Amino acid sequence: MIPNIFKPRDIFRKKSLTTMSYPESFIAEQYRTIRTNIQFINGVKKNQSFLITSTNSEEGKSTTAVNLAVSLVQQKERVLLIDTNLKKPSVHMTFNLDNSIGLTDILRGKQSFDDAVVKTEFGRLEVLPSGPIPFNSSELIGSRTMFDLIESTLKRYDIVIFDSPSILESSDTKILANLCDGVILVIKSGKTETKKAIEAKRLLDIAKAKIIGVILNNSK
Repeated sequence: MIPNIFKPRDIFRKKSLTTMSYPESFIAEQYRTIRTNIQFINGVKKNQSFLITSTNSEEGKSTTAVNLAVSLVQQKERVLLIDTNLKKPSVHMTFNLDNSIGLTDILRGKQSFDDAVVKTEFGRLEVLPSGPIPFNSSELIGSRTMFDLIESTLKRYDIVIFDSPSILESSDTKILANLCDGVILVIKSGKTETKKAIEAKRLLDIAKAKIIGVILNNSK
């Protein structure tokens, strides 16, 4: 008997993409509510960038990023989702994408944006995977090339979403937070410590980030 080697990834994908797998579920509706709240807070203007982060790992920020992106596409927005977690990327696994080419290749001047970006089954949603994991992620994220990339993508997409590392675990996030139009902090009920959530907000304030809201994940 030949085992189904794709089953674990399929299960991971189904659980991560709730807005697609279970569109009528309560959780999918909550993501649509988050989408609406963002529009109320920041307005319905086009060409906006949002960074999704958390205090620590395993708190649901990547799941939030991908589902928010799908929810926005369902409202006819043209969306780019960029995986800027250059230490532990996961967006490519959710969409079953190859991660051999991506953001790091663009920042190193090895690939063009058009060669690295990937179209998805959701039509208006495109994904830029992280690419090969570098040893100097902060230098790449803080480079002029990264700034230029953000500027150019905002001219091509209605909304750009950055799935970033956790704010307490990486200085990359503080750099990106300063460049985005809004930051959403994800905290996990029963796991995130209050003092760490307060420290995360302090670091974002230092970075002069515009915190537009907090998502309470795994709420009972």
